[in-house]
Amino acid sequence: MQSNLQATIIISTYNKPEWLKLVLLSFDIQTTKNFEIIIADDGSDEKTKAIIDYFARHSDLNVIHVWQEDDGFQKTKILNKAIMASNSDYLIFTDGDCIVRQDFVATHLELRRVKHALSGGYFKLTDDVSKNINEDVIKAQKCFEKDWLIVEGQPKTFKMNKLTTSDTKAKFLNFITPTKATFDGMNVSCWKADILAVNGFDERMKYGGEDREVGERMMNNGITFLQIRYSAICVHLHHDRPYKNEDAMTLNKEIRQLTKREKSAYTNYGIKKV
Repeated sequence: MQSNLQATIIISTYNKPEWLKLVLLSFDIQTTKNFEIIIADDGSDEKTKAIIDYFARHSDLNVIHVWQEDDGFQKTKILNKAIMASNSDYLIFTDGDCIVRQDFVATHLELRRVKHALSGGYFKLTDDVSKNINEDVIKAQKCFEKDWLIVEGQPKTFKMNKLTTSDTKAKFLNFITPTKATFDGMNVSCWKADILAVNGFDERMKYGGEDREVGERMMNNGITFLQIRYSAICVHLHHDRPYKNEDAMTLNKEIRQLTKREKSAYTNYGIKKV
């Protein structure tokens, strides 16, 4: 265990071992190393375990694998277990399909504030470009370079500004963006005490806004979310979403509407059960 542990990275995953391998590499080459990694694994098979075990043996980082049996989409449940397994007082959440830039952790640590959470963004890669990402590309940080992406076939759009390396430009774009600062599980950070205060994620929720809801309770409990979508950079590997279904979306919407209507700052269906 690192004595100067400043953050816990919580990476959610489910049966995407080859992608997780690339994501873990992106954390192994961060400009700062004073963090641990917890893999919040919602029931992956042995292939994922093998990737994590190999990485843990070859990295200086402390890696914890938190696993539960596969019983459908239970991301909120495994994230709560990961929170409880964490050993630092600051948590950075991301997904096992998001490759982070070398300054990702340092940026979250630099911008953290008491009674605040940081809301980052992500740049979506096309399917073809995603398939061209490998270890050499990540080590050279080419997947964060506009010119390389365009050559590989990524359409040139305004959203490429999400890859800016200019601190001044990033601050300006964070300030003017119409996108609200929310709890987006692909790129968000907060103090552990602040998410424990609202009892973590609501475990009734399935796919679709399950991360936004915990953020809404945190806001109701006095936490301000700061926009850092142009500062903390990650690229999102393309994939389909077979677990998306209307019934789950409807249930999630009802829970979120109740949270907003009653200004709830706590759930009885989180880490601590009533």
